[in-house]
Amino acid sequence: MTMSAAHDVKLDVFEGPLDLLLYLIKKNDLNIHDIPVSRITADYLAVIDLMKDLNLNAAGEFLVMAATLMQIKARSLLPAPAAEAEEENDPRANLVQRLLEYQRYKEAAKHLGQKLVSNKDVHYRGTPHLSDGDYTMEASLFDLLDAFRDVLQNLKPRVREIESEDVPIEVKIKDILGYLGDRPYATFKEILLRERTRRALITTFLAVLELIRLRQIVARQMESFGDIRVYRAESLPRELAVEAAPIEDEPAPSAPLAEEPPPPTEG
Repeated sequence: MTMSAAHDVKLDVFEGPLDLLLYLIKKNDLNIHDIPVSRITADYLAVIDLMKDLNLNAAGEFLVMAATLMQIKARSLLPAPAAEAEEENDPRANLVQRLLEYQRYKEAAKHLGQKLVSNKDVHYRGTPHLSDGDYTMEASLFDLLDAFRDVLQNLKPRVREIESEDVPIEVKIKDILGYLGDRPYATFKEILLRERTRRALITTFLAVLELIRLRQIVARQMESFGDIRVYRAESLPRELAVEAAPIEDEPAPSAPLAEEPPPPTEG
């Protein structure tokens, strides 16, 4: 079921197609130098289909990468000309090079972030240092999608078919912030599992993404593919805090321009 256009969520703060490929390679423990194109293409398209169902605004560059993967897959299935066979031209070579360069960039950025954190007394206010201090890894869009898909697939069939009126995403946003309240955190799946229908589950997921985009909440993990905890932005320590954007505040009216004095008269 595709949500209405009113539920579109822009992914300005989330990752792109190279991030998705690296995520799938790491999750499936694949060799980046010898990518099984058929398998990675199927996994990639499955995620894209889910993103389309959710009306996530990520069509352009993700679809270009999908076309690239399909082209590589087609070339790998066709017998190579003799000249290319002698040169051992791997159709994956350019993509692998791009992934390796991007991975180096990501690892350098991650190293700088970890170095900053390691020099701070990092802990989440109001929670035990030992249990919460390790949740410093930002959960990716694809971690969130994986967790969402798990919950969606485990909905009871009889519950999944229950229809109800659409709840505006703005209402879900307020509901999530209210649920977090004074809690130090809530798990992402805990937030999702409060819902009883597919439609409400999708709207809640989109509300979480919107809150992350607005920097009202953050989603953190202890390790890759691990459990996801959701924190209100103001509950984070200063070292890890993000500046929250207002949800409903309208821009303040600009001050009226002062009238320019009339030009002096010639006397």
